Amino acid sequence: MRGVVTKRHVAPSGTPLQVAGSPDAPRALIVLQEAFGVNDHIRAVTESFAAADYYAAAPELFHRNGSPEIAYDQFPDAMASLATLSADGLRSDIEDTLHFLHDANYSTASIGVVGYCMGGSVAFFAATLGGVGAAVSFYGGGVATGRFGLPSLLDQASLLRCPWNGHYGDLDKGIPVEQVEALRTATAAGEFSTHVYRYADADHGFNCDGRPAVFNRDASLEATARTLTFFEQQLSAR
Repeated sequence: MRGVVTKRHVAPSGTPLQVAGSPDAPRALIVLQEAFGVNDHIRAVTESFAAADYYAAAPELFHRNGSPEIAYDQFPDAMASLATLSADGLRSDIEDTLHFLHDANYSTASIGVVGYCMGGSVAFFAATLGGVGAAVSFYGGGVATGRFGLPSLLDQASLLRCPWNGHYGDLDKGIPVEQVEALRTATAAGEFSTHVYRYADADHGFNCDGRPAVFNRDASLEATARTLTFFEQQLSAR
């Protein structure tokens, strides 16, 4: 990745961010973590976007709980950290990250958001707030039942304020195909362009190479390529 590494910053209102890339890049991205914190995998994802010429910032959404990095086999610890999240806190963290990027002279039209697992749900929420030009969710849950004090994604669909893409695996037991198709229908009814991609042989977490049991290289490469193309098409280069 051409020596790109994340560096920790603190946004003006106190949200810690792990940032990669040059603030002179033409576009910026907010990268939203899985349920396991801003860990080595999320840092690597952030760095990969930076290597693709984005100024990428990953807010530590668990910072109110000490920003833990949770091992993938410690699911109870992940659930405990998820329980500390709230709609107000997530909104604040998104706004803090946007302020950080605005201070680097990025406008809404040049900022995208991408999230994975719980971050996919938060990316959808971010797309309803009006501060980003495009959004992508990788296997974001809470489709039919809201999480973190937020409405379900189906209930939020009419509130989208930018183009959105979603990537879902058909083998994901927590997000049934029927819910994915309902989300496709709900998002397509809005005024912004949306697209849902399904991956027949992929499970939840298919983009995470830190989880060999679910990582699907082919689906990961295809979804990431689609994401980069989408952002290039939808975000303005400043």
